[in-house]
Amino acid sequence: MQHRPAYSYRGDPAVPAFADDHPVIVFDGECIFCSGWVNFVLRHDRQGRYRFMTAQSPLGAALYQHYGLDSRNYETNILIEDGVAYLKSEGSLRMAAGLGFPWILASVLRVIPRALRDPLYELVARNRYRIAGRHKTCFVPTPEHRARFLA
Repeated sequence: MQHRPAYSYRGDPAVPAFADDHPVIVFDGECIFCSGWVNFVLRHDRQGRYRFMTAQSPLGAALYQHYGLDSRNYETNILIEDGVAYLKSEGSLRMAAGLGFPWILASVLRVIPRALRDPLYELVARNRYRIAGRHKTCFVPTPEHRARFLA
C-alpha cells in the first residue's frame, strides 16, 4: 500500500467525491465472510458511525487503486477514518473498537506487532472464499440499512 496523507483521495480525479464525514468501510461484496463482517458491524454499531461500500462499486475500485491495492483481488477491507486508510489487521481492529464496549477490548490486540498480526489476516484473506464461499451477486443491504451504503 502506498502511504498517503489524510484525505488524499479528494485530490485524485479518479476518485469520485463521496461523503466522508463518517468512517467508511470498503469491503468485498461477493465474499460471504466479508459480508458477514459487515452484517456484524451493522448489528453492533448502535451509534450508526460506519458507512459502507463494496469494492466492486466504481468508487470502491477507485479507492483500491488510489491506495495502490489490486482492484480485482480484494485481500483487505479498507477502513477510511478521518481521511486515513487503515488496512488488514489494523483496519479490522479499529473497526471493532469503533463499535464500543465490549468490542473495543479488541484494541488490546494492537500491542501485537503488525508483522505478526498481518500474516494471519493475509492467510484468512487469501482463503476467504474457501472458508466461507462467495455470493453470485454483490452484497445488497436491507432497506433499513440502505442509507448507510455510499455506492
